[in-house]
Amino acid sequence: MIGWIIAIGLLALVSIALVAIGRIPRTAWEITAAALLLGLAGYAWQGRPGLAGSPRQPAAGGAVAFDERLAEQRRGLAERYGKAGPWLMVSDGLGRQGKTKEAANVLLSGLREAPDDPNLWLGFGNALVAHAGGVLSPAADFAYRRSMAIDPEGPAPRYFYGLALARAGQLKEARALWAPLAASAPEDSEVKKELEANIARIDAMLASGSQ
Repeated sequence: MIGWIIAIGLLALVSIALVAIGRIPRTAWEITAAALLLGLAGYAWQGRPGLAGSPRQPAAGGAVAFDERLAEQRRGLAERYGKAGPWLMVSDGLGRQGKTKEAANVLLSGLREAPDDPNLWLGFGNALVAHAGGVLSPAADFAYRRSMAIDPEGPAPRYFYGLALARAGQLKEARALWAPLAASAPEDSEVKKELEANIARIDAMLASGSQ
C-alpha cells in the first residue's frame, strides 16, 4: 500500500513540476500524461515493493507476434496517407521485428510533432497493447480515448478500442462502442459483418453469465 502512495505522490509531483517549472506547452500535456500513465501502468504490472530484487530474462519466444491483419485493418479504416502515415509505417516495421517498445516510442515522437492526430493516438494505443502482451493498460486506454475525442465520428478509434476492451474482458463496454458502429457501417461490408458477428458472440457470452 505504501508503494502505491509513493508512486501516486511522485506522479502528482512530477506532473506539477513539468507544468509549473518545466513550463511545457499545453499542446504537450496529453503526451506527458500518456508517458506518466505508462510508467504508473508499469508499476501496476510489475511493481512488488515488498520483494527483493530478482532480475529475469524474458522467456524465449515470449514476444507477441506482429498482427498483419490488424495493421491492414487499421490502414483501411484510418490512415489515408496523412501525417501519421510515415510514423505508422516505421512503427509497424519495428513491431514486425518484435521491438514493441521501440514501435511505441516512434509514435510518441510523432505525437510530439502532431499532438492532435487521431491516427497517431490510435496507433500508439495499439502499440502499447502489443508491448503489454495484449493487456489494455491505463496508457493505452488514454490513447484510445484521446483518438476518439479528436475524431468522434471516425470508425477506426471505436473499432480498435472496442477490440482492446473485448480482449480485456470488458464485453459490455466493447458492445456499447461496436453496436452503433455496426449500424452505421455500409451494408454487406466486411467490417459490418465482422462487427455483427462479434456483437453476437458478446451477447451469447453475456447471456451465459460470462460478464
